[in-house]
Amino acid sequence: MTGPRSCARSATSSRATSRSSTCPRSADGYGSTPPCPLPPAGRRDGSGPRASRPSVLSSGAMSIPARQLSFEQDLPRALAALRAEIAKAVVGQQSTVTELLAAYIAGGHVLLEGVPGVAKTLLAKSLARCLDLSFTRVQFTPDLMPADILGTSIWRPHEQTFKLAKGPVFTEVLLADEINRTPPKTQAALLEAMEERQVTIDGQAHPLGRHFFVIATQNPLELEGTYPLPEAQTDRFLMKIRIGYPEAADEAEILRRAHAGFDGHDLQAAGVGKVLERDQAIALRQAALSVKVEESLFAYVASLCRATRQSPRVRIGASPRAGIALLLSAKAVAALEAKPFVTPDDVKAVARPVLRHRLTLKSEAEIEGLTVEDAVGQILDEVEVPR
Repeated sequence: MTGPRSCARSATSSRATSRSSTCPRSADGYGSTPPCPLPPAGRRDGSGPRASRPSVLSSGAMSIPARQLSFEQDLPRALAALRAEIAKAVVGQQSTVTELLAAYIAGGHVLLEGVPGVAKTLLAKSLARCLDLSFTRVQFTPDLMPADILGTSIWRPHEQTFKLAKGPVFTEVLLADEINRTPPKTQAALLEAMEERQVTIDGQAHPLGRHFFVIATQNPLELEGTYPLPEAQTDRFLMKIRIGYPEAADEAEILRRAHAGFDGHDLQAAGVGKVLERDQAIALRQAALSVKVEESLFAYVASLCRATRQSPRVRIGASPRAGIALLLSAKAVAALEAKPFVTPDDVKAVARPVLRHRLTLKSEAEIEGLTVEDAVGQILDEVEVPR
């Protein structure tokens, strides 16, 4: 061996995650501070190890995994409880919550776009807590490296071998905060994780959990110091959800809660608890998969995607993967409404969040002031709806 690999960079460096704990310097031959070990199995959002608290629905109609969620009894109750629990932390934003839940149920990832201070991080943390999933926030910065996300192999002198120091990607809900502030090379570190639910480090594949869910945020206004996401990256997101300012009544309620001492950093004190057991969350996805789709809906979704590619205003249209995303999202929305079948209205409801980041307009259309939202709306109006 020509010499051990450098272990100077820790996969869990303080700039990569929001953890505040530090590790003491080791005297086992590293010559520098070794990487901090992962916290105990559970959360990485500062709330400590996952407690064995019962779920809101642990003693009700559900008995998962003995059986699947039923549309008639379990599913409406589970979804109502999820919405109510998230509302303890996030005021309003009902459409955003619905789209986020639909993306999770459909097994996809979300690009969350909104100005600072509209509860993007709080929403992600609340969802993770309600589903009893581990949560990690990574602040994407210009100097962030792929190893800061994935992890790296560290030389262990006493064992004469390399061991993997796992990065923050080894979690269940990953918040990639301000993802467009890091260079494309680092952004690309998430490609395999999002598509395959695994990461490859030093030629060895490491699986991620079946709950793995990426919520990336970006600010639509700040252009300085940002890097546009490549098309291959944006296509990995099932939806691009835009979160706006709250309604007047909701904003007043936010102020009342702040006056009463609400602290978004302590969800336990805020009363936000586990709604579903981990197996129940998987059963929720299985229930969405069981939603029926009429033959005419397959042709309708395909026609929408083909129309984006044939539009004279669109330079890059929706791919077959976009059609799959549109169908799965429509099934998830139908499940959220406890419907056993998909309707054209379900497809229309998710068309904008599914397609808005996948279409690229021609320059002449942009000069005319046309937006992607306008283009999607026109296509929805033009394509015949099945009867």
